This record gives sequence, C-alpha cells and structure tokens, in this order.
Amino acid sequence: MGRASQAQAEENRRRVVETASRLFREQGTHVSVADLMKAAGLTHGGFYKQFASKEALIDEATTHAFDGLARLRDDALEQHTGQRDAAQRALIDTYLSVEHRDNAADGCPAAALAADIAREPEDREAHRVYTEGVGDFAQWLATDDQDGITRLSTMLGALVLARATKGSPLSEEILTAARTALTATS
Repeated sequence: MGRASQAQAEENRRRVVETASRLFREQGTHVSVADLMKAAGLTHGGFYKQFASKEALIDEATTHAFDGLARLRDDALEQHTGQRDAAQRALIDTYLSVEHRDNAADGCPAAALAADIAREPEDREAHRVYTEGVGDFAQWLATDDQDGITRLSTMLGALVLARATKGSPLSEEILTAARTALTATS
C-alpha cells in the first residue's frame, strides 16, 4: 500500500489530535497510544510517523482543547452581541449544567486535565498551555464585582465535585449552588 498524500497525512494528524483531546479529557492522559489510534480509526504504527512521542501529542491535544474553550467564550460573547455579563451568565449556566457534568470528553479542559497536568513537569508545553488557558479563562470571567480566579475556582471545583458525586442528589445540588452563587450578583 502506498504512502498517504500530504493532505491525507494532515487529516490523519488532525483526527488523532482531536481524538486525543477528547479521550484525555474523558479518561486522562494515561490512555495508551494503541487505544488512542484505534479510537481515531488509524493503525498504531502510524502514530510515530505523525508524532515524536506521546508527550508531544499531549502538548498538541491540550492546545487543541484550550483553543476550543476560547472559541466557546468567543461564541458566547457573539451570541450576546458583545454584552459580556450576559455572555458570562450563559457560559456559567452551561458550564454548571448536568450536560457538561456528563460530557467530560467535550467539556472544559481546565477541569478535566487538572490532575494530569499537575503531574507534568513545569517546563512542558502542556503545562504552559494549561496555565495560560486557565489564566485567560479567569480573566474572561472577571467582573467589576467578582474576581475571575474566584469565579473560575468555584466553577471548576463544583464541576469536579459534581462529576465525582454523579448519581446522587448531591451532584445536582452542587451545580445549582455554584450557579446561584456565581450569577446572583452578575
């Protein structure tokens, strides 16, 4: 079988990064290369034609996930015709929803990747991207009345606790309490 065209190789790489981004948010960065490539519909052997290492893929997948989060914020602002407070409330409502709790694969990378990134060396690209992404998100969430870091910490903590207590009434209670606390004064 012949080599893939340049366009096909780029498409395969994009598919692997996208799949890794979802799987890492859903299952953690310990997902094996073999399982990741299978989920992407590609052969295990093709991985090393595309990436120097799994760490390089973690870096790219983390960047991809935070780029998606930035697009979500931009979309919220656009949908609310530049009204930042309305966009923030809408994003908080979505973030602290049962749907987001139940869909880690497409959810916030800050919440889903926190434990894995904490184990990464500080000089790794994934660590830098994560840190900048969290900072940008916190800055976007800031209001005249509320610090963005406090708001983001409340959101992340509530989401992580709600996911950990899923299946109990406490899970939805956590989401509701955090949502109410964050939107009561905004």
